[in-house]
Amino acid sequence: MPTSIPPPGPTLPARLRRAAVESVSGLPRQFWWLWTSTLINRLGAFVATFLALYLTVERGYSASYAGLVGALYGLGGVLSSVGAGVLTDRLGRRPTMLIAQLSTAASVALLGFLTDPVAIAGVACVVGMASNASRPAVQAMMADIVAPEDRVRAFSLNYWAINLGFAISSTAAGLIAQHGYLALFLGESTLVLACALVVFRKLPETRPGTDAPAGAAGGPAPGAVSLRTVLRDGRFMTVVGLNLLLALLFQQAYVSMPVSMGQDGFSSADFGMVIAVNGILIVLLQIPVTRFIEHRSPAMLLVGSALLAGYGFGLTALAGSVAMYAVAVAVWTLGEIINSPTQMGLVIRLSPVHGRGRYQGMYALSWSIASLTAPLLGGTVIDHYGADALWAGCAAVGTVAAVGYGLLLRRLPGPDPHTARGVSAARHPVAADGGAGRRVRS
Repeated sequence: MPTSIPPPGPTLPARLRRAAVESVSGLPRQFWWLWTSTLINRLGAFVATFLALYLTVERGYSASYAGLVGALYGLGGVLSSVGAGVLTDRLGRRPTMLIAQLSTAASVALLGFLTDPVAIAGVACVVGMASNASRPAVQAMMADIVAPEDRVRAFSLNYWAINLGFAISSTAAGLIAQHGYLALFLGESTLVLACALVVFRKLPETRPGTDAPAGAAGGPAPGAVSLRTVLRDGRFMTVVGLNLLLALLFQQAYVSMPVSMGQDGFSSADFGMVIAVNGILIVLLQIPVTRFIEHRSPAMLLVGSALLAGYGFGLTALAGSVAMYAVAVAVWTLGEIINSPTQMGLVIRLSPVHGRGRYQGMYALSWSIASLTAPLLGGTVIDHYGADALWAGCAAVGTVAAVGYGLLLRRLPGPDPHTARGVSAARHPVAADGGAGRRVRS
C-alpha cells in the first residue's frame, strides 16, 4: 500500500499574514477611528521631546530653567489627570477629548511665539495639563466600545500606535527643527487639530446612560461613583500604587540612564542608539507578544513584567559597553510590552462602568506623578550614592512590585457580565461592532 503524504502546511509568509489578520480582526470600526486619532496625535508629539533643547539652544536659557519648565509641564499633567477623569464621567468621553485637544493645539501654538520666561513657564504648565487631559477619556471610550475578551488586544494595538507615532515624530522633529523650532510648535498644533477633527467627525459619545440599573456593572450606582469611591477602593488603589512603582522604573530610562552612561564615558549618540532599542522592540514585538499573553492570567503576567522591569534596569549596573546597555534595555522593554496592555485590562476590569473616567484619571495620575518625581529621585540617588545604587534599587523595587501583584491578584473578581457589547451596543448598535461580525470564542 502506498503511504499517503500529508499536504504541506502553510508557508511562513502565509502564517504571518494569518497572524496579522487575527491580530486586528473582530474589533469595532469605532475602535479603529480612535486608534487613528491616537496615531495622528503621537505623530505630532514634537514639543515635549525637544522642549529642553529649544529652551537651551534656541532661546539661550540655562539648564536649570529648562528643568523647571519640564517640571511644570509634568505638574500640569498631575493637576489634570483626576479632573479630566471626572469630566469624562460627567460631561462625556467625546467632549472631554475635544476640549483637551483644542486646548492643546491652542496652547502649543502660543508657546512657540512666547519669549518671556515667566510666560513660557506658565504656558508650558497649561500644555502639560491639556495634553494629558484626554488620556482618561480615550481609555474609557476604548473600554466602552471593545468587548472584554478583546480589550487586552485593543490596548496593545493602541500602545503600539503610540510608540510607532513617537518613533516617527522623534525622527521627523529633528529634520523639521532645522527650519526653525517654530515649525515644530505649529506642526504639533496642526496635527492635534487633525486628531480633534477625527474625534468630532467619526466618534460618537459612548458614555453609558445614567438610566442603567444601579450596580449594573458590578459596581455602585452611577450617582454613587465619586472620587471618594475610587480612593476607598482598596484593591484598585493598590494597583495604582504598584503601577506607580513600575512607572518610576520606566521613567529612569530618560534621565538617569543617560546620566549614568555619560558618567561611564559614553556619548549622546551612544545613548540614542541604546534607547532606540526600546522603540524598535515595541514596534516589532508588541502585537505578537500580545497574541501570546492576551488570554493568560493577569496576575502571572504582571508579576513577570515587574521582575523583567526591575532586573532589566538592575542589569544597567553591570553594563560596560553599548551592547550591554542595549541588552538591559531589551529586558525591561519586554516587561513594558507585557505590562502595558495587561495593566490597562486590569484597570478596566476593576472599574465600574459609570466610574470609568474617574478610575482612569486616578490611574493616569500615577504616571503623571512618576514623570514628575522620577527624575528628582534618580538624580538624588546618583549624586549621593552612585548610579550602581540606583540600579540595585530598581531591582528591589521591581521585586516589591512583583510580590505586591502576586499577593493582590490571587483572587481576581470575575469578568464583568455587563460589557461594552451590552451597554454600548444597545446605545450605538452600528458603531459598536462597525458592521462586521465578531469572532466567537469558546
